[in-house]
Formats: sequence, C-alpha cells, structure tokens
Amino acid sequence: MAPEAPRAGEVADVAVVGAGILGCMTAREVASRARDASVVLLDRDLVGCGATLRSAGLHVPRGGTERVRRMTAHSHDFYLRLKEADPSLPIHPLAMSVVASAAAGPEVERCYLDRAGLTRAAGRPGELFRVPEGSVAWDGGGCQYADVRGVAQAVARELRPRVGVREGARVTAVEPEAGAVVLGLASGEWLTAGRVVLAPGPWLAAPAWRSLVAPLGLRVKKIVALHLDVLPSPGDRTVIFQDEDAFLLPLADRGHWLFSYTCREWDVDPDTVVGGVSPRDVEEACECLCRYAPALVDRRAGGRVFCDAYSPEREPRVQALDDAGRVVFAGAAGGSGYRLAPAIAAEAADLLGL
Repeated sequence: MAPEAPRAGEVADVAVVGAGILGCMTAREVASRARDASVVLLDRDLVGCGATLRSAGLHVPRGGTERVRRMTAHSHDFYLRLKEADPSLPIHPLAMSVVASAAAGPEVERCYLDRAGLTRAAGRPGELFRVPEGSVAWDGGGCQYADVRGVAQAVARELRPRVGVREGARVTAVEPEAGAVVLGLASGEWLTAGRVVLAPGPWLAAPAWRSLVAPLGLRVKKIVALHLDVLPSPGDRTVIFQDEDAFLLPLADRGHWLFSYTCREWDVDPDTVVGGVSPRDVEEACECLCRYAPALVDRRAGGRVFCDAYSPEREPRVQALDDAGRVVFAGAAGGSGYRLAPAIAAEAADLLGL
C-alpha cells in the first residue's frame, strides 16, 4: 500500500488550541520567548468566549498549596506590569475583607500572601454583610477584578501582528507524528505544528483530544454566580467567605454585585450547561448567602452559569500528553483561570523548552 501523501496546509512552530484567557496568555508567553518562531492561536469560537466570557474575573492573593501561592504571586506581578503598560485594560484594583471561623484563622494566615496585608478588622463590618457568631474578619488588599474577555481580546489584538489568530477554527484531530503534530480542522484544512499546547478549558471530552486528556483524571464542575441588583459604591470591597469558598464582588463597571458560591454538581457538559440559573442553584446560593448577607437574598437578579475543569489535587495541570513531549495540556485551573493564567502559561512555555 502506498504511503499517505503529506497533507498540505499551514505550518507553524507552535500551535495553541483554545483562545480563552489561558490560551491567549500562553500564545503571548511563547511568542515573547521565541520571537523568531511562528505561532498560531486557534479557537472553535471567538477569542474570549467559553469560560472566559462568563468568568467573574476576581484575582485574590491566596493559594491552597505552595505551588499555587507561587503561581498567584507570578500572575499578580504580571497583571500589574500589563496594566501599567496599558492603563486602558479593564483591570480594576480592589480591597477585600475575609470572613472565616475563628478555628480557620491559622489557615487564613497560611494561604494568603504577605502582599495581601491582612489585619484583623476593627470596627463594624460593611452594611451589606455580617460576621456570624464564632467567626472573625480580616481586611486586606492586593485584589483586582477584570472583564476577562476584554483582557483576552486585548492580548489577542496585541499578538495579531506576530501571531496567527484563527477564530472559528474548531480542531477535529490531534495527531502526533514523527517530528510534528498534525491538527485537522472542521473546515477541512490541516495545520502542522512542531509543538502544540492544548488549553481547552472545560472541553476535556472533545473528540480531537479526548483520548490524550483522559489519563489525567480531570473532571468538569458547574460554576454558578448570582447577580445582585445593588449598585456598588466607591470604596466597596470584595468579601471572601473562606469557609464556604464563596465571595461577594462589587462589579462597578457593570453596576451590580455578584455572589459566587461553590456548586457541587460534577461531570457537566460545557455545551449543555450554559443557561439561566436553576431552582436548585438559587436554593443553594441563597442558603449560603443567608448566613452572611441576608438582606441581599431578595436582591437577586438572575446570574451566570458555566463550568471549569478541575484536577484531583486542586492545582492546575501542565503536562505533556505524548512521549515526545510535543503535545502539552495546560489548564484545569478550577475556576481560577484568570488568576493563574500568566503562571500556567509560563509553566507551559517551560515545558516546551522555550
């Protein structure tokens, strides 16, 4: 049987699959380290759609493990430099309060970075929330929130003169071959890359890479946040409810508050989970909200629903998927994609040997 003829199409040194905030940051990191390399960024939709579009965009200077704390510090410094270089970016600094049970005090002090500057809160809490009996509060800083899609689009705009950005380019096949990786596209075209970074967000089960990603043991969890019809005031701070892994966030640019709580619904499909909040979502969110801000329960005005990929160890996963190390997975940020994207991108570029 005659050997298969080479498949004609675009050729690149590095291809990044997924143009959410993580994919955009990865393409930027690769292009900045290897300035002579040809880089292509592909997405099945438009830049900044998917989980990036629905992200709350909160950056908090904390981490449950030493690695995540290092990654948080890296990303914190990165975003400061990015905002300094382009003040128009939709990144907004924010103070914070942290509420936790008294018994959780040592954990709070361990997981928050020094730059958070946590001090025990003095005086009365804010009008919107209360500190339950047996709990304590800290005040601090070092937070920010962003229009994450806006940041991703700004990064992609900066990249376009030197990175090929391919929107509406769904990858249908990932085929590692000798010395390269061939990507099949839904358009019928082919792209051959020396190395590939997969940054698919919650689309772990896409047929093109399902068999490659499955051994990582990652799962997809639903993420829910309520929108609260209360106008933020200047100086409002985000409030972190440490024991609940929940937070209140004043979205001044949108004119309302957001309440995010930990939904426990696993193994959802990103193509079907999109939509309005369900009665179960409202019940679970309000149960949590009642403990800290009962006055806000009746101010709910819809919300946002999506999902993200999580690893068993609750740390991002950056890992080669083939023996030659030509296909690298980067993701499973567990709802912290914006907060950790620059650090994940740096680890992915390290793994590519750049």
